[in-house]
Amino acid sequence: MGDLLTIAAPDLLDKRRAWLESLARERRLSANTLEAYERDTRQFLSFLTGHLGGPPSIADIHTLRPADLRAFLAARRRDGSGARSLGRHLAGLRSFLRHLERQGLVNGAAAGAIRAPKQPKSLPKPLTDRQALTVTTEEAQLHEEPWITARDAAVLSLLYGCGLRISEALALRPHDITSKSTSLRVTGKGGKMRIVPLLPVVVEATERYRKLCPYALTADQPLFRGARGGPLQPAIIQRGMQRLRGALGLPDSATPHALRHSFATHLLAGGGDLRTIQELLGHASLSTTQVYTGVDTARLLEVYDRAHPRA
Repeated sequence: MGDLLTIAAPDLLDKRRAWLESLARERRLSANTLEAYERDTRQFLSFLTGHLGGPPSIADIHTLRPADLRAFLAARRRDGSGARSLGRHLAGLRSFLRHLERQGLVNGAAAGAIRAPKQPKSLPKPLTDRQALTVTTEEAQLHEEPWITARDAAVLSLLYGCGLRISEALALRPHDITSKSTSLRVTGKGGKMRIVPLLPVVVEATERYRKLCPYALTADQPLFRGARGGPLQPAIIQRGMQRLRGALGLPDSATPHALRHSFATHLLAGGGDLRTIQELLGHASLSTTQVYTGVDTARLLEVYDRAHPRA
């Protein structure tokens, strides 16, 4: 407490300690998040000590202006914090100020008036060709019930073979795919319709699930069913993929949605053009699809660095 007393008045330190305790007790934040929020607010109070000319009190926090918070974020940026760290700094401060505001001690409008720094877009993380093909087979699924094994293989085949979002696959009705289907009409985000080709292997996986499913697949119900016959929930497929990651030694980035990324990346690597891939994915903007060029370039550079003698 001796060091803390140099960066804030006792009344403010007491409220800060109570806030951190409430985060651990009531919201049950992870130890890493709590540590980050403690550090972020400590750095903020230390900054205010220099900024205001002395340890801040609750009264000083009450009169904070957006300019004071922007000055803190600018100082952190000069010290090397990137956009993600700055966003976390601001999130922690907003949480602390809201805690004080609920007690009628401060006005938290200053923090609310500041927009979080724009976060850099991270590149999608597709699976390799072999990984994607492996997880879509029945042999890879970890279920005792044959129909559930066939179901999960069919769903994952749709994600990789057609580039569907998991919500799109689970919204399909029995009449959407038949044994003679060669294409699939998909309703995507915002009700936007698109048509994607259906590979024979995807049709075969879906037909095998149909034959084994113990429930009547009526037209008014979803094609894919849960263990008790209700609509299949995305969390079931996500948990199944999590088990596959452990069994097959796949990275944490191997999620159901990564199969959609894999669909796009592998098409691009095979010579597909961006406009076609945009249509197949149902992206409203070509700029959204262009992120996959960065993935392909990154993979090429990785191979170059690993293989070229002068790299």
